[in-house]
Amino acid sequence: MSNKIDGQMLLAMFTEGAASLEKHAKRVDALNVFPVPDGDTGTNMSLTIRSGVKEMNQGNSASASEVAKRFSKGLLMGARGNSGVILSQLFRGFAKGIEQKQELDGTHLAEALDAGVETAYKAVMKPVEGTILTVAKDAAAAAKKAVKKHRDAEELLAIVIEEAKASLKRTPDLLPVLKEVGVVDSGGQGLVYIYEGMMAALRGETTDDYATEQPTMEELVTVEHHNIQGDMAAEDIEFGYCTEVMIRFDDEKVKKNPYVEDDFRNTLSQYGDSLLVVSDEDLIKIHIHAEHPGFVMNEAQKYGDLTHVKVDNMRDQHAALSNDYDGHIPAAAPGEQKDFALITVAMGSGVSELFKSIGVDEVIEGGQTMNPSTEQLTRSIERFNAKHIFLIPNNSNIIMTAEQAAEVSDKDVRVIPTKSVPQGLSALFAFNGMQDVDQNQEEMTDSIQHVRSGQVTTSIRDTSIEGIDIKKDDYMGLVENKIVSAGDPLNETLVKVTEKMIDEDTEMVTIISGEDAEQSCTDALIKHIESHHPDVETEVHEANSHCIIIL
Repeated sequence: MSNKIDGQMLLAMFTEGAASLEKHAKRVDALNVFPVPDGDTGTNMSLTIRSGVKEMNQGNSASASEVAKRFSKGLLMGARGNSGVILSQLFRGFAKGIEQKQELDGTHLAEALDAGVETAYKAVMKPVEGTILTVAKDAAAAAKKAVKKHRDAEELLAIVIEEAKASLKRTPDLLPVLKEVGVVDSGGQGLVYIYEGMMAALRGETTDDYATEQPTMEELVTVEHHNIQGDMAAEDIEFGYCTEVMIRFDDEKVKKNPYVEDDFRNTLSQYGDSLLVVSDEDLIKIHIHAEHPGFVMNEAQKYGDLTHVKVDNMRDQHAALSNDYDGHIPAAAPGEQKDFALITVAMGSGVSELFKSIGVDEVIEGGQTMNPSTEQLTRSIERFNAKHIFLIPNNSNIIMTAEQAAEVSDKDVRVIPTKSVPQGLSALFAFNGMQDVDQNQEEMTDSIQHVRSGQVTTSIRDTSIEGIDIKKDDYMGLVENKIVSAGDPLNETLVKVTEKMIDEDTEMVTIISGEDAEQSCTDALIKHIESHHPDVETEVHEANSHCIIIL
């Protein structure tokens, strides 16, 4: 039994907790209730905790409290999505609960878990039971009760995991939508995986000792790229070319150069980082961030013929993503301070240009499928020399991250809780630079209550919600995140969504069409609106999601 947890052990526990979650991230993603492309729970939690592990390893691991403090800081700045923010708050409270502690016993562990729950609940304006919060709360309560008999850290953590799993099974009873879809809460499941990884380390094991689902090369590459996005500036990228190579084995070449995967991986490691090598009987798949892609190809060709090569300049991509050179310069020069700065989050050049045309100072690339981290938002905030900054997230899964960025900043940052691009536009139309900051905040927040929006997307899996059967790749129509159509052709889905929103007070319909949207569908929708609602005006903007906006 492990009676005490010192700094080195806690570092190993957090590291293994992150590894456990990462191995199961796709399974956690699959538990998300709505079958729409999104910044999924497993991915967001995994990216968040990886940021914690990276920060944790930056210093010496002398005491448990210092390890937890660094881990908490990394989580806080790397938090993505609501699930990532809640996870960061759980471990923020955990760290506060063990301040000045060199090592932890069962009592300290129980106190830390309880402090984490208290901090997380305070961070959520309207806590919902049947979520990760409930799982964390029940597990902490079990720890507080058990510590009266079990002071041993390992025994206590075993009880925590047992109760966390039991609580997870109860989440569908607390949240009806989970029961309807037939899943447990995704965030709660992610937390269980973290606890299991922590236990593995405490027992001297690793998550490699357990049978887990293995991510595909594509999934691994996605995680690697997400990790790069928030961690450095473009000029700091040491290996600038994302290189993907596929080799088909050639029998003659393999006879001359027998293929040993571990040896091959070690050889390639000298050329870059973020290295992934996957092979079977026929193929080798390689992903690496290298400064000289040709060297990688030369090594690979020793075993066969190139069948796929893809090389991208990451410095260009990353600089564009983080707005390092998007052509926009903040209005206030160093030394000059203006009254207001407006920062918003959006995806697609069309929407970005629309926001900039109405006065936004910076548009951060992000949205439904790519939730920016606290650090990315904070970096944008710090670029502006303004008395007051309005941060407009435009996605329900980014609001908590925005609020966290506002909290860690020393500047006066006001978050307008917009859940969609339409709400963001409405809030910006309500902004008046001649008014004071409090009046602007009140009117911008009030304006979003009067916006209706809908979107058309495709389902990413089979499910059934509110009596509607949905198949993978079905067109889905949503109005204010409520499914109103599924399985119909695109034209019909667009019409159904539009008709659900237009009423006698509607004056304008703004259509934002995706990069893969068919012009004929957009034209047909405009024709339908003009013929059935002659008093309603229409306008079109291009973006990267087929979305209907009612203002």
